[in-house]
Amino acid sequence: MKSDLLEEDHELFRDSVRAFVDRYVVPNLEKWDADRLIDRQTWLTAGKQGLLGLAVPEEYGGPGETDYRFRVVIQSEIARVGASALQSGFSTNDDIVLNYLLRHANDEQKRRWLPGFVTGETIGAIAMTEPGAGSDLRGITATAVRDGDHWILNGSKTFITSGILADLVIVFAKTDPAAGSRGFSLFVVEEGMPGFTRGRKLDKVGLHAQDTAELFFEDVRVPQENLLGEEGAGFAYLMQSLPLERLGIAIAAQTSAEAVMGWTLDYVKERTAFGKKIGEFQGLGFTLAELQTAVEVSRAYIDRCVREYNKGTLSAVDASKAKLWATELQGRVIDAGVQFHGGYGYMMEYPVAKAFIDARIQRIYGGTNEIMKEIIHRDLLKS
Repeated sequence: MKSDLLEEDHELFRDSVRAFVDRYVVPNLEKWDADRLIDRQTWLTAGKQGLLGLAVPEEYGGPGETDYRFRVVIQSEIARVGASALQSGFSTNDDIVLNYLLRHANDEQKRRWLPGFVTGETIGAIAMTEPGAGSDLRGITATAVRDGDHWILNGSKTFITSGILADLVIVFAKTDPAAGSRGFSLFVVEEGMPGFTRGRKLDKVGLHAQDTAELFFEDVRVPQENLLGEEGAGFAYLMQSLPLERLGIAIAAQTSAEAVMGWTLDYVKERTAFGKKIGEFQGLGFTLAELQTAVEVSRAYIDRCVREYNKGTLSAVDASKAKLWATELQGRVIDAGVQFHGGYGYMMEYPVAKAFIDARIQRIYGGTNEIMKEIIHRDLLKS
């Protein structure tokens, strides 16, 4: 059963996305992995092709396209060629950083920052996680203390996506230790601010082309005009943005699972063993039948979540369900794909092997899947 999520306009948009992917992404995949970085020119080219900052209003230089289905098209085309690192970078910019700015920046801030998200000139990062605080963000130790018309920011962050290239970083910091969940605020730290430094580019298991880094803030003087939204509202802002962040991860997982199913089916239809195509063996065939069914059923739920997001009614709990289910399914599909490719599935020149190491983080970032279960569990007890 095919998805009915997309309409003619989305499929026309797919043509331009596919042209960009085939021309500028596929030839660079190996280079990006070797460099542990996606070059800035790729971002600028994507901007020229109209693939970035879709939701930025026209008054700030964007197309003002709030239909999230266009982002789904971008995700699926990038997944088609196994470019998970690029998928992660674009999602961080558009589904996370840009989402915060669109929701909470004032007009002056939007005029300063939003145009670059459309052109690809501005790469953003979100700095929440610390060495001692991951999913439990109330445990962060980064602080910001008011000093006249500035804030003095101190602390360190780790596992920051786009941490090396980022031109601006939204930093989650404690501003009032006695205020509980009202004691956190968001600050936009820009490249070149004294005291803001980047640590090492982290050596990850997968997503090698996606630059992930440690960030350090030592007495960084952040001007009051770089406070994002209201003082003390940072934690509430995080909660408001989680549905889209987790939906983005779920879509990345879903589109990856679909791509790997396609690669695997192509392989088993061609590879022979004991005088017949390996796809004809019943044991393997039953597994493929189960996985294809799961992928299609999963897509129906993801499609519903996209529609709910477009209507403004996607709940944090339903987004958590999508993230939990899709990322777990992604792992199952890719593991089977590697197995069915045999020894070739363990060779990095085969996209299924790259997908195998890239996908593992999906069940960790954006809130671990154990946290997703806890969120769903708590909601069940309310009923």
